Amino acid sequence: MTKKLLTLLFFLGSFLMQSQNLVWRTNMTDAIAISNEQRKPMLILFTAAGVPDNLQNEIFKTPDFAVWSRDNVVLVKLDLSDINASDSDKEQNLRLKNAFGVVDLPEVCFASASIRKNKTTFSALGKIAYKPGGARSWISESDAILHPSE
Repeated sequence: MTKKLLTLLFFLGSFLMQSQNLVWRTNMTDAIAISNEQRKPMLILFTAAGVPDNLQNEIFKTPDFAVWSRDNVVLVKLDLSDINASDSDKEQNLRLKNAFGVVDLPEVCFASASIRKNKTTFSALGKIAYKPGGARSWISESDAILHPSE
C-alpha cells in the first residue's frame, strides 16, 4: 500500500511541476494596468508561428522560470502571426516590435509603461533572446537587466 501511495505522489508531483500555470497577457492595455498595479515590469515575448520553440521549452516551461516570473514580472505574449487578433492589435504589436527594435523572433523585451491623457509611454529596460544554458542562466541575465545596480 505504501509503495502505491509513493508512486501516486511521485506522478502527481511530476504532473504539478510540469503544469506551471503561467498567465500570459495578450492585451497590452490590460498588461500595463496589471504591471503598474503590481509595480512589476513587463516581460514582453514577441513571437510568431513557426519560430523555434527553444525559448518556450527550455526556459518558460521550467519550474525555475515559473517561480521567478511570478515574483518579478508581468508576462505578455504578442504573437505577430495571430490570425484571430483584431486589426488594431496586429498594428499595435507590429509598432511595438519596431519600437523595441526586435529583429529576430522569438525575443523578449523588458519594459514598464504608463498611460497619461490616453498616451502610452514605454520605458525599455532591455532585451534578451534565447541562449543555450538553461533557465537559471537566462534568469540570471534577465535579473541583470531588471536590477542593474545589484
